[in-house]
Amino acid sequence: MADIKKRIILLGTTWPFRPGGIATFNERLARALIAEGHEVIIYTFSLQYPNFLFPGKSQYSDQPQPGDLEIRIRVNSVNPFNWISVGREIKKLSPDLLIMRFWIPMMAPALGTIARIVRKNRHTRVISLADNIIPHEKRAGDEQLTSYFVESVDGFVTLSHKVMDDLKKIRPSVPVLYTPHPLYDNFGKAISREEALLNLNLDPGYKYLLFFGFIREYKGLDWLLTAFANPVLRKFKVKLLVAGEYYTKSVRYDQIIKNYHLEDLVVLHTNFIADNMVPSYFGVADLVVQPYKDATQSGVTQIAYHYERPILVTNVGGLGETVPHGKVGYAVEPNPEAISEAIVDFLEHDREEAFVANMRIEKRRFTWEIMVETIDKLDNEIAMRK
Repeated sequence: MADIKKRIILLGTTWPFRPGGIATFNERLARALIAEGHEVIIYTFSLQYPNFLFPGKSQYSDQPQPGDLEIRIRVNSVNPFNWISVGREIKKLSPDLLIMRFWIPMMAPALGTIARIVRKNRHTRVISLADNIIPHEKRAGDEQLTSYFVESVDGFVTLSHKVMDDLKKIRPSVPVLYTPHPLYDNFGKAISREEALLNLNLDPGYKYLLFFGFIREYKGLDWLLTAFANPVLRKFKVKLLVAGEYYTKSVRYDQIIKNYHLEDLVVLHTNFIADNMVPSYFGVADLVVQPYKDATQSGVTQIAYHYERPILVTNVGGLGETVPHGKVGYAVEPNPEAISEAIVDFLEHDREEAFVANMRIEKRRFTWEIMVETIDKLDNEIAMRK
């Protein structure tokens, strides 16, 4: 249990939005804070992205509200009058700690304004849990927007050293602590490979490489498809399973599949993957491949750790911090040739058993208790300074 029970407001995406990485993380974090004895209220968005800015099919969940969490649907990301209203509401509630999730510069005006208003009560400490400081997909004005937010809070927790370094370039004196992304252990227990293959209607005669998650340009699916076209891979009975909704146009990926005649070797499940199907996708995965062109950290890696599935990442951002090369998988140079060579090595030398044994040890450092301890430590440091 926490030494001192704190009243905490967590401001970030949760239900009623779909359970993507950030929403899933925030709900799991709230439960971890509650488990340590804190009182937690979630403030989520009434409007997160205007529809014309949202790349997917739907922003909203079709599931009922979680019964164990207090969620208040309040924040409109584009309405300044709303920011003032929410800021005053939280200021009046006077929580001990406000945790704000920051991942994209577009949210900086709303979050930065709310933080400034709340801090005027001279009681609430404001910490940001920062996924990114420099966004993966850059736009004009990002630097100014991010600076506005960074200057508005008392301290930061980052999930990668890269984000910590980016943050220090903007505000060198800000208190900041690093802790790795915890395991995603909320999707249910592992199921047998046989059951998973049956659930997904996949041929049991093949091994499967899994690309999982929303498909965006920076995630490098084009590199993976090019790597998978390596003719050496044809001596193995292996297919590539792509599971996730397109957040970009599919034409370029379809063209690569056509050019390399991969139609019978690439299985496309490019719809939104519901939480209850996650065990099936990781249950069939012999190797989870994340061929990212740019990254900070990744929730997909932490799902793979939970289900003890070997991982291949490109050594960009903070991915190499969580995937020790040659121990639980591969952290390779960011190009199709290096990706392909690692896949061949995995299949040719049957590395699965050794990688899985190491994962069972390595994943002990990715706990939600460590995340909560880090937040408490930073908050206590800030409180002593005030």
